[in-house]
Amino acid sequence: MDAITLQNASPMPAPTWHRLSMNGADIETPADLIQAHDAIVEVPEGESALSVTAVALTDLEGDAFDTAVDALSARTYATRISAQDLAGEADDDTDGVRDTAYSRYQIDAAETERAASVAAAFETGMGADAREFLLQAAGEVIVVEAPEGSEGAATVRLNGIDGAVNTAAVDIVAHEGAHVDIAIAFDTPTKGVGAIGATLRVFAGKDAVVRVTAIQTADDSWQCFDDEGYVLDESAKVEVRHTVLGAGESYTGLACDLRGASSDIDVDTRYLGHGENELDFNYVIRHHGQRTMSELNANGVLAGESVKTLRGTIDLIRGCKGANGHESETVLIADDGAHNRTVPVILCSEDDVAGNHGATIGHIRPEQKFYLACRGLSPDAAEAMFARAQIENAEINAVDETVRASVVRLGKTLLGDYEGVEQ
Repeated sequence: MDAITLQNASPMPAPTWHRLSMNGADIETPADLIQAHDAIVEVPEGESALSVTAVALTDLEGDAFDTAVDALSARTYATRISAQDLAGEADDDTDGVRDTAYSRYQIDAAETERAASVAAAFETGMGADAREFLLQAAGEVIVVEAPEGSEGAATVRLNGIDGAVNTAAVDIVAHEGAHVDIAIAFDTPTKGVGAIGATLRVFAGKDAVVRVTAIQTADDSWQCFDDEGYVLDESAKVEVRHTVLGAGESYTGLACDLRGASSDIDVDTRYLGHGENELDFNYVIRHHGQRTMSELNANGVLAGESVKTLRGTIDLIRGCKGANGHESETVLIADDGAHNRTVPVILCSEDDVAGNHGATIGHIRPEQKFYLACRGLSPDAAEAMFARAQIENAEINAVDETVRASVVRLGKTLLGDYEGVEQ
């Protein structure tokens, strides 16, 4: 079967040794999948100030997201250039950077900063090629805009359609002081084979608060793509909650530009690998603004012969004085056949910052298996117990009854006897 191959998707900004096979992912999607264009957007009637419009791909230039980013860029770099003039300093000279022994990452970083454009620095976690694939498959962009000081919520539902790729491209623009809650649900309520995905751009204006909740409950015969990019203005706050329970192949990428001073992002990821699942996560958080904060936490269980890769990069860029970045992961490997790969990375070109990372990866020890066996729990039953805990947590924290029902359906598929949490 012919396939579309996305090479080096979800790339690490600063590559490591290539033999580790950690620098990115090569994704193959069947070429004969039709484009479904079946995203459902729900906004509570009479309870939300959000405006939701569909924009053709040909009309994207100068849309709400680009306008907001350009305004931030003009203000940010005007301030920087003014400060340099007062100090009698010229902008960073990178003319000779290619003639010195710099890494590919250092060269790209220097050229991006020299471009003096927030838009030029913008990225999504799965990379430009993956975003373009998802964008073209979506056919249009759903623009969700929250006026200054407003509050609103919306849910985007993407259901698998047999023989199709069903994706959505979503722009979220939260103007100054706005509060926005967005939920994205990836589900496969009917049997079939195909792909579901979303590419998301988020602009959080000054003092805005944006909460994004994404949950994947797809069956094993599906691919799932979650591609996200964030830009934060001064004192903006973003919370992201990722729950990945299903899909034979699942790809989650998030990139964030903490551009404004005192901006803050908090990312929490929960996942469950089972059977022969392949899970891939790529997180890139770049600190530009002073006193910016980032928190990146992941917690997961790997069972069966599942494989999981997580790349987490915090980039403390020159000028982000007082910034603080933290990342951590806890992984329980419940089966000897499961495979985990975790690469936490801190990049730093500023001295007055704090950055730390760590990972706790544990197997069920022989004495623990013996303890469980003495109490009537076989290795398979013990593995199911840990999987059940992840599913129950997702059900308890589901954003609505539709998502809760999807979690219960997947729980029954995986565990057989799962009846849900008593309400």
